[in-house]
Amino acid sequence: MITLSPGNRIDHIRYGKGKVKSVDNLTYTVDFGKLGVIELSKRTLEDDVTVLPEQPENTIDMEELEQTLIRILNDYSDIQKPIDLANKWIGGTLVLKAGSDAMKPKEIPIETFFHKIVMVRDRLRVLEQNINSHPKLNDEDKVNMQQYITRIYGSLTTFNVLFKNEEDHFVGDKKSE
Repeated sequence: MITLSPGNRIDHIRYGKGKVKSVDNLTYTVDFGKLGVIELSKRTLEDDVTVLPEQPENTIDMEELEQTLIRILNDYSDIQKPIDLANKWIGGTLVLKAGSDAMKPKEIPIETFFHKIVMVRDRLRVLEQNINSHPKLNDEDKVNMQQYITRIYGSLTTFNVLFKNEEDHFVGDKKSE
């Protein structure tokens, strides 16, 4: 009979490699990564599982590696995560009307305008990261450049009305707003 403990790594005939998260009287709860957390019956486990050797303490498992990689990509790339437009604007149109009636108004789908605003925000974030990690800039130069970026964010706070989630808003210098 196989006896597993939390932390044991297994290879299941159907689900693949996983890590035992918890044990109770009748089941083992195992995290199979992308397949999720699955409860396995202790009675039927014997023929379906191979216990894998213990990993040395200074190694990380695939889940930890994946989470670290995701964090690094989010922090240091210009890959956009989906940003939601506030529901009241979906399907709307931005109308630009000239001061002269001789010119026709220009209509732009608000989703197109919103996408451009999000691109500006994301590129500003990448610029911030590049400034902060630049090897030839001293701390004073980095702070001075960061202040300009903060002012740009402040100028863009007008567009926060377009964002569905507050955490996606532009934030400028809080003391001068």
